[in-house]
Amino acid sequence: MRIHVQNPADEAIFPITPAQWANAVRRSPDMADLQVSFASDEAGYQQAMAEAEALVTWTRIVHERFPRGALPAAAPKLRMIFCTSAGLDRLAPFDWLPDEVVLLNNRGTHGAKAGEYGLMALLMLANHIPYFADQQRQGQWQPRFASVLAGRTVCVVGLGTLGGAVAERAKQFGMHVIGVRGGSAPHPACIRVVPQAEMDAVLPEAEFLVLACPLTPQTQGLLDRRRMERLPPGAKLVNIGRGGLWDQEALCDLLDSGHLGGAVTDVAVPEPLPPGHRMWRTPGLFITPHMSSDDPITYNDQSLDILFENIRAMRAGRPWLNRVEPGRGY
Repeated sequence: MRIHVQNPADEAIFPITPAQWANAVRRSPDMADLQVSFASDEAGYQQAMAEAEALVTWTRIVHERFPRGALPAAAPKLRMIFCTSAGLDRLAPFDWLPDEVVLLNNRGTHGAKAGEYGLMALLMLANHIPYFADQQRQGQWQPRFASVLAGRTVCVVGLGTLGGAVAERAKQFGMHVIGVRGGSAPHPACIRVVPQAEMDAVLPEAEFLVLACPLTPQTQGLLDRRRMERLPPGAKLVNIGRGGLWDQEALCDLLDSGHLGGAVTDVAVPEPLPPGHRMWRTPGLFITPHMSSDDPITYNDQSLDILFENIRAMRAGRPWLNRVEPGRGY
């Protein structure tokens, strides 16, 4: 198989390097027969894509290179695209993807980091850190005391790689974890799991709520004003999914009013968040710039291992492990 790795020209932290590829092959010697090329410029891309059967690249490059109708002419031998991201909502509605081209994500790469970030965010909220950050900027010494996480209830919306990892960490700290997912299959970290259609029923129990689901037409605006108001007074929110999962104006309004006790978000609409945006000024809201789940030490190694596992499955006639289903959006 001829594989081309196209790195963004401006990528300084996460480019996939020949050395990383060589190390991945050493971990998976059955992949030694793969032919691979690397580029970060236009000339290298054009030269490689005439023969490439598989493309490994960033979601934004796929979005730029393959508008509707571009394939197969733009890459006549292409049969597989592996994106170094888990969430591919930017590529929806997938009407650009021919039936003969398989689209894969790197789901599974983000779990360890997301679990630690999610736990950090819960601890920050439990200990009033967004409030103290506001007080520090004002030079105010205003003590607020806090209780431990054990025995408190968190609702985790989405139990895939991200949400599942957060749920496991929360359970380790003694929290009562309620899961919300597309179905009602149980999860070992959750005391119970409800389908998304029954989410309203569990919101009044959730002192903490974590959004960790993919952004799809079914989850766009999932946590709207009405649902935020169903949370108990003083509830605290975490979003490590996508900014489009919640109503940002309602979030700010309910933090201002005191109905919500604090929030930590790693995502926003738009990204980057403009300097004058209301969210920067909302008391009790702590913002990080979309970095919660990406570990620069392990990210590419794990992504390449996942790629090789999918190629191994394909060779054995098994289903692709990371295939994106356009109808589901992930």
